[in-house]
Amino acid sequence: MEIVIKFAQFLLSLSLLIILHELGHFIPAKLFKTRVEKFYLFFDLKFSLLKKKIGETEYGIGWLPLGGYVKISGMIDESMDKEQMALPPQPWEFRSKPAWQRLIIMLGGVTVNFILAFIIYIGMAFAYGDAFVAMADMKDGLLIENPVMNKIGFQTGDKILSIDGEKIEKYDNEINMKLIMGKQVQIERNGATQTIQMPVDLVDQLSKLEKGPLVNIRMPFAVTAIPEESLNKQLQPKDVIVSINGQPAKYYDQVKAILNANKGKTLPAVVIRNEKEVPVQVIVNQDAKLGINMGSLGLESLEKLGYYKISKQEYGFFESIPVGIERGKDQLLGYGKQLKMIFNPETKAYKQVGGFAAIFNIFPSSWSWEVFWNITALLSIMLGVMNLLPIPALDGGHVMFLLYEIISGKKPSDKFLENAQMVGFVLLISLLLFANGNDIYKAIVGR
Repeated sequence: MEIVIKFAQFLLSLSLLIILHELGHFIPAKLFKTRVEKFYLFFDLKFSLLKKKIGETEYGIGWLPLGGYVKISGMIDESMDKEQMALPPQPWEFRSKPAWQRLIIMLGGVTVNFILAFIIYIGMAFAYGDAFVAMADMKDGLLIENPVMNKIGFQTGDKILSIDGEKIEKYDNEINMKLIMGKQVQIERNGATQTIQMPVDLVDQLSKLEKGPLVNIRMPFAVTAIPEESLNKQLQPKDVIVSINGQPAKYYDQVKAILNANKGKTLPAVVIRNEKEVPVQVIVNQDAKLGINMGSLGLESLEKLGYYKISKQEYGFFESIPVGIERGKDQLLGYGKQLKMIFNPETKAYKQVGGFAAIFNIFPSSWSWEVFWNITALLSIMLGVMNLLPIPALDGGHVMFLLYEIISGKKPSDKFLENAQMVGFVLLISLLLFANGNDIYKAIVGR
């Protein structure tokens, strides 16, 4: 069932992005009285699953879910319709329209992608607001168990003050990505400020480990269930360990350290149960474990127990507009930095480029509209940026040649555009094979 939920989110998000992107080309084409022969979700190689002709346009759903397309009359595109291009230009064809109109048609898809992302972020700010822990309220710092981060010089208990000069005021989901793309991190440790330089090949180093966050919020050791075979029957679900062997153990990492030092022993402990401190005895096995199930507490429970002060911010409709625009801008700039890392051989980040499997795996196995819309907005930005790359066969390639025509006053020949389209198509297929080949390699080697 979990894989069905993941696939449903993946398919819905992909379909929404493709249809809206192609509408971005379709609408200005129709406004400029340019004939659109086909409008397809997914590719209809050899045959289509559904199709219906309305007016001059055939609308359909293909069977190959690698994208979608609109076929515009008189345009050199992936269809490579040389017979049509050999005929005299007609008034309704793309090639007969002024260069500025053709430019608007080609920019329509990515424009819709960017607008969609900003609209989603505005809607999310209005619908969900913000719930976060201010970095100033994290008195005991962050949990840092990632071996690469420890090797660089980070320790559990560090507070992150700034990344590349940008002040970090709150702990949220973006902090790990900012660390990955950062060059210099300023931290506070035991009241003193330090600066840590991030290695240029951080992404490559992280790829050799099991997936996990670089930093995390420090959580208490909370019991969720007691298995039948467990020896620790004194513990109960919802217990939170706060002391063990006479030592304060406010956080999971502190409990873990004490257990590692007392394998095979029975130790006195104190737990919070029904808002009261209760003394218990716990039995540590030879693996330094208690043989119970543990889990994380929600933000409200953490606040109730006095671990963190949860800051909540709700936005009215008009307040959500600048908040959403700012989030969209941050994501757009952040993705630009990621691309820069990928094209820099020193970072070795190109090894982590993924294809459709990587996109599929970012969706959760349980349905959450908040997560769905957040991922869809990010994918919309990614789709817009990727389509703007100056590669023939992508929108950016067409835009590049149109800008040349507008500036120079000379239109590239149809033969040149056909050859460029073929080169771009080969390059695009190569990129797809590389990205999806990376997915297959990771699946085989397990990372």
